[in-house]
Amino acid sequence: MKKFLTITAIILVLLGAAGYAVWHFGTNIASEKIVEKVESTIDDENLEEVKSYIENDSKVQEIVSEAATTNPDTLPFQTKEEATRVLIKKVGVNRLLEIQEQAQNGSISKDELLSEIEGKLSEDEISALKYVLYKELNK
Repeated sequence: MKKFLTITAIILVLLGAAGYAVWHFGTNIASEKIVEKVESTIDDENLEEVKSYIENDSKVQEIVSEAATTNPDTLPFQTKEEATRVLIKKVGVNRLLEIQEQAQNGSISKDELLSEIEGKLSEDEISALKYVLYKELNK
């Protein structure tokens, strides 16, 4: 009986470790693929269009200027890969894809999108996203 419980405990620990490894590496792979897809779809012309949109939107300008004064050492993440990983964990890949589709066909407003994201992320994570946006725009 003692041997059976020991073997069962070892199997459960191994299954738990394997599940964690799959989850951890799976989110890493998914975030890398998303970053690659976004980078491949944004060429120089699209990037200039995004930058001009940001320059002409006062609310986005406010966010970007706020991020310029942020101390990156206090943020939970500082790179676009880490930001993608956090979004995948907190929002989910399927929901991110739905949001992308809704944004492309215009069925979701900026306010709806912001309120959904703000509901799932902490203030520190939102500040880190702003910082990553600022850093990427000023490359």
